[in-house]
Parts: sequence; C-alpha cells; structure tokens
Amino acid sequence: MTTPQETASSADLTPSSAVEQRLSELGLTLPEVAAPVAAYVPAVVSGNHVYTSGQLPFINGKLEATGKVSAGTEGTSDEPTVSPEDAKAYAAVCAVNALAAVKSVIGDLDRITRIVKVVGFVSSDPSFTGQPGVINGASELLGRVFGDAGQHARSAVGVSVLPLDSPVEVELIAEFS
Repeated sequence: MTTPQETASSADLTPSSAVEQRLSELGLTLPEVAAPVAAYVPAVVSGNHVYTSGQLPFINGKLEATGKVSAGTEGTSDEPTVSPEDAKAYAAVCAVNALAAVKSVIGDLDRITRIVKVVGFVSSDPSFTGQPGVINGASELLGRVFGDAGQHARSAVGVSVLPLDSPVEVELIAEFS
C-alpha cells in the first residue's frame, strides 16, 4: 500500500510546521484537501474548534481499496473485502486527510492544542466486530504526531456501506489556539 503523498515541487518539500515535520518523519506528507463528494465543506471552525467532515482514505486522489472490512472468517459476502490490517492503515490515511482539512481552515497545524474527538466508521461485514482495532490506525497516528495532545475521546462504528464503497471514514474535532 502506498502512503499519502502530495505532488510537490522541490521548493515545497520542506515541512512548514513541527506537526508536518513529525508527519514527514513518519514518511507522510499532507495531501491536497479532497473535494467534497456532496453538499458540504471539508472542515469548519466554531470557536476554538475545527470540525472535519468525514474523510475517506484517498491516496493521490484515488481510493486504493473498496469493500467491506472482514477478517475472512465471517460472513458469506461475494463483495470485495478489505483485511482489518489494511483497513487500519487506511484509517491512518483518513486521519492525515483530516489534518489536511484542518490546515485548510486554520493555516498552521502547530496551532492545534488537542485532538478532542475522533469518530471512525468501518464498512463491515455483518459479523465483523473489530471496528475499534481498525480505527486504532487513526488514533495511533494522531498519538505519534501530537503526543499527549493527540489522546482523544473516540467512537468506532460499524456500518453497512460508506460513500464510494470506502472501507473506512474518519472525522475529528481539534482544538486550536
């Protein structure tokens, strides 16, 4: 699986913030903010919080996988499936995409003082119950990037289908100064 990378000129390769530097150390860069697939905006500011819309695991503008998350031992679906391990990696991609949405409205990720809440949706085979482990991909990434400020409240929800048949979707609330 590839990681989210944005197409950049050599002048753009230096991360512009400490948060982006930590992402770079993890081999990640912020992508362009994904264009909404319906009538909404990627993120809004209310007071000193940013609320992101649900972010899909777009890599270079493309969903790398579609289908239900399944450990392969449950269900009888003929639909495409995504392993829990791959879905966990895609949840981390969603978190990076959410950070790009945050940056689009506050300008500098170093302004984030706390990740308050993460909500993760997992398109699940009806018998799959490992949603928390999948959404750990987003939570663990945010912890590595923000340290204690990345510890957050969270929900991990199994759903029957997500937009564009994505295996995962993540939204977050970030506090900033």
